[in-house]
Amino acid sequence: MNSVCDLCHHGSIAKLLALFLGILSLFFLVKTYGTLKENSFVGQDIYPQTTINVQGEGEVSAVPDIANFSFSVTDKQFTVKEAQQNVNDVMASVVNYLKEADIDEKNIKTTGYNIYPRYEWKNLTVACYGLNCPPVNKERVLVGYEVSQNVVVKLEDIDKAGEILSGIGVLEVTNVSGLTFDIDNKDELKRQARQNAIKDAKNKANQLAKDLGIDLVRMISYSSNDGNNYPVYAKNEMYSMDRSDGSGAVVVPVGENEIKVNVNLTYEIK
Repeated sequence: MNSVCDLCHHGSIAKLLALFLGILSLFFLVKTYGTLKENSFVGQDIYPQTTINVQGEGEVSAVPDIANFSFSVTDKQFTVKEAQQNVNDVMASVVNYLKEADIDEKNIKTTGYNIYPRYEWKNLTVACYGLNCPPVNKERVLVGYEVSQNVVVKLEDIDKAGEILSGIGVLEVTNVSGLTFDIDNKDELKRQARQNAIKDAKNKANQLAKDLGIDLVRMISYSSNDGNNYPVYAKNEMYSMDRSDGSGAVVVPVGENEIKVNVNLTYEIK
């Protein structure tokens, strides 16, 4: 009886072993087939995806709402202390004027402060009489110092541009330059310009597909720039201020700023 049971037990194990070996063999067979299939493409050209690329441009124009300009105060004296004092006096009067005009102190920024020695070439005294005098020697002599301070001002109230320029023009500043108009918050305008650019590119893609007799399958890539500001002098608006001292008016044409965005769209076609 026990012998019969032993035979049955050994038979079950043999069947399980045979089943396991069969599954293992099948696994290696499938693995080998997959490897051979992959290797069959080695050295062969892969058929490229058929695409078209289109570009679109969008732009939005808006009247600027902020202005920026710079000015400098420079003085030349024999000593640094004297030059610095004179620059400080003029700068203090300008800053006080700007604050009285309700310009926030955070919008008045020093961008440079420089001290330079000043030299001149002077002839050395040489006693000589007759026609065969030696060449006159020269030496480099320190004659003083130049101190300069550069400041940039941001005007959040653009209506004051002409008034401010007229005001600081009589405060003994050395130079006023770099007046520019800009848009404080350009994100929304850039978004609108981007939408226009995408619409333009899509229209071009559809028209091109129609002309070529092809179908657009899907968009597979997109890229764009960040958008730039370009002044557009198309408006007649300007800001000016007649000065009570009779020195005339500073006329500041504002115009418009134009924000442009370019996009590139790539489509798969069939």
